[in-house]
Amino acid sequence: MPQVLLPLFPLGLVLFPRTLLPLHIFEERYKEMMRDVLSSQSEFGVVLAGERGIVNMGCSAVVEKVTRQFPDGRMDLIAGGRRRFEVLELDDEKSYLRGQVEFFDDDDSAPLPPEMQQRVLQEYNDLIQFEKPEGVQNPELGDPQLSFQLAQVVPDVDFRQVLLSTRSESERMKRLADFLPGYTSRQKQTQQMRELAPRNGHGKWPPSI
Repeated sequence: MPQVLLPLFPLGLVLFPRTLLPLHIFEERYKEMMRDVLSSQSEFGVVLAGERGIVNMGCSAVVEKVTRQFPDGRMDLIAGGRRRFEVLELDDEKSYLRGQVEFFDDDDSAPLPPEMQQRVLQEYNDLIQFEKPEGVQNPELGDPQLSFQLAQVVPDVDFRQVLLSTRSESERMKRLADFLPGYTSRQKQTQQMRELAPRNGHGKWPPSI
């Protein structure tokens, strides 16, 4: 039986399982892709695109809701992340890219130490006190892959890609525990600079923060 090819949507972002992604579809090839996906009620794959092409690991998604359709075929929709996959082979017979993929899940199912979860949750709460990206859902604390929901607030695509490919919840939470304090500190400093810089009318940084 021939393997089903997964439509691939290269984007400058990393999608996680069980998180939402708003999309505006306007290119002709992706209009065709979404028509095919909607008619077959199938998944498509979101993969990170860079200067050297696409990475070989992504997350599948389904269309949760079409929020607006335009006469010329453009549409606004909400996609929901589902399963992680590795791209084995690419196919370009259609106007949009497709791939033979292998889906994977975590290899390590060891329970997460409660103190580690509490540590990461505290760092997460510290961050969203002053910065929470629009559209980010509140985390479901009972999710066995809570790390993906907590990492929604981090826009760093390289870090997100590392988390996506990591096959252990404990390891992902450790990475978040190491990453979030420094990231939160940098974001706070950036915000303080934005607030203080306009008060200095001479084009210089304020003497202190």
